[in-house]
Amino acid sequence: MARKIVNRKQLREEAEAAERSTSEKKETVKKTPVAKPAVKRKSRAKVTKEVRLKAFWGVFNQSLRQVALFEYAERDEAEKKAEQLSASQKTPHFVRIVKEVIEE
Repeated sequence: MARKIVNRKQLREEAEAAERSTSEKKETVKKTPVAKPAVKRKSRAKVTKEVRLKAFWGVFNQSLRQVALFEYAERDEAEKKAEQLSASQKTPHFVRIVKEVIEE
């Protein structure tokens, strides 16, 4: 069987003509306005309650268990207590700042 010879120029012209006819049809069709989806209202941000903190010095052991608590101005006493506990017990103790919430 003999093959049919393909005329590429003729095929190209047919394809371009088809494109032109479809583009002309698209231009004549009026575009209907698309309904916009309803806009969600923004949720109001919750007003954060102002939290007040008070600083203390805490004496802690190695396992981070609080042993004693001192006022912020009494750091020297907290250091002495940590040294005293370290000397009397075999585990070291240290001083660290602790912040607690003030309830009114």
